[in-house]
Amino acid sequence: MTDMKKYEGIFPAFYACYDAEGNIAPAAVRALTRHFLDKGVTGLYVGGSSGECIYQSVEERKIVLENVMAEAEGKLTIIAHVACNNTADSQILAAHAESLGVDAIAAIPPIYFKLPPYAVAQYWNHISAAAPNTDFIIYNIPQLAGVALTVPLLKEMLKNPKVIGVKNSSMPTQDIQMWRDEGAIVFNGPDEQLISGLAMGAIGGIGGTYGAMPELYIQMRKEFLSGNLEKARQIQNEACRIIYKMCSGHGNMYAMIKEILRRMDGPDCGSVRLPLAPLVESDLPIADECASMIQAAVKTYC
Repeated sequence: MTDMKKYEGIFPAFYACYDAEGNIAPAAVRALTRHFLDKGVTGLYVGGSSGECIYQSVEERKIVLENVMAEAEGKLTIIAHVACNNTADSQILAAHAESLGVDAIAAIPPIYFKLPPYAVAQYWNHISAAAPNTDFIIYNIPQLAGVALTVPLLKEMLKNPKVIGVKNSSMPTQDIQMWRDEGAIVFNGPDEQLISGLAMGAIGGIGGTYGAMPELYIQMRKEFLSGNLEKARQIQNEACRIIYKMCSGHGNMYAMIKEILRRMDGPDCGSVRLPLAPLVESDLPIADECASMIQAAVKTYC
């Protein structure tokens, strides 16, 4: 039986790492993994939205996960998002992830064609069957996938003993309560509402901005669990202000975060892959401001 303790905590969503030509950069993948190890996070969510998964090939995604696993050396809980927009490729990635010894695999529902719930369940179960010894986590992100998890669909999936929970990126915190009531563990997805998600019973958080400021999210959760709700709220508010600033430029938010990491002596992860928008010159002062905001918040609260 799975020890759910390993899923409690803060999981940065791992960023895509590219070289100057836009190819996967294994050295940068390893450097980013070491960076997160040093920050004291619980684990990593690899190959999801922040990892630009839908713009990468199966082989590229394998390379990323292989290098994360080699660098992590069992010191982090690793959740590998393996969904592709067809079942066969998803199964290849699921089997590969299990062969590397990840703690769990995860998958969004199929996108583009609107499938009935039984077909979504079949897709997820086929992926799970390709990694029969590995925990499975449903990734609910209806605002991007165009498909929302429902209680009946979750009940159907929980008939599969490897399905343990949901990475919930829908905005209503009520969803967390509903999934929990069905017996699933839940990870809070929207970074802007981590303490709200924890209050509704989330076991931890998986977030796309965690990587830029992991100290703040670690401390936020610590204050919440200690009952210091006012301080937790203050940190949450500051994290939200930083997120809003990150999103105020021309370039994609992940391009901005990678620039912020460079400005804070973090690893160089390159830019983003087209059609995501890279930064323009006018974005650089915003990156500077974000880096200063993060450093000041860490000094104040951590």
